[in-house]
Amino acid sequence: MCSRFLGSSLAGEESDRRGNMDYEIQRCTRHCSTSGRELLPGEPFYSALVAEGAELRRLDYAADAWQAPPENTIGWWKSEIPDPKNRRMHWAPNDVMLQFFDELGGQPDKRAMKYVLSLLLVRRRVMRLEENETDEQGNPLMVLYCPRRDVTYKVPAVVPDQPTAEKIQDELAQLLK
Repeated sequence: MCSRFLGSSLAGEESDRRGNMDYEIQRCTRHCSTSGRELLPGEPFYSALVAEGAELRRLDYAADAWQAPPENTIGWWKSEIPDPKNRRMHWAPNDVMLQFFDELGGQPDKRAMKYVLSLLLVRRRVMRLEENETDEQGNPLMVLYCPRRDVTYKVPAVVPDQPTAEKIQDELAQLLK
């Protein structure tokens, strides 16, 4: 998992073209930092990022062991240990998804699909949301940056209703798996 922190000088940082810093943060240890007990699938837990000198350290806690964020915590969150029995969707490689994103650009009837694909690319950290703005007609736009291509995109925020979103997700799953 990678997280973004601005304007810091911690070791292991990588600067992008705007001066933002990227840090590699370790994945969940699946063990409670307090008790050492293994965290089981479906179990809620808390994670904290703690500054230790020039390093960031991730600490995971069972929900029953969590009191409050430890000293020097710069961020914390609650999550759940995934269940390996739940099948995870295996998507196409990022370059294939970006190519499909480009192909959707010239198809006005596919704007909702491009919006949903944009959200997927942001979730996969292929693109990142830089800001939201509006076009000349007052329609919302997402401004997305793709570091892989060093390109900024403006994508109309065409939010589909729930049945349409499910249909788009199914179609994307069939096209991009």
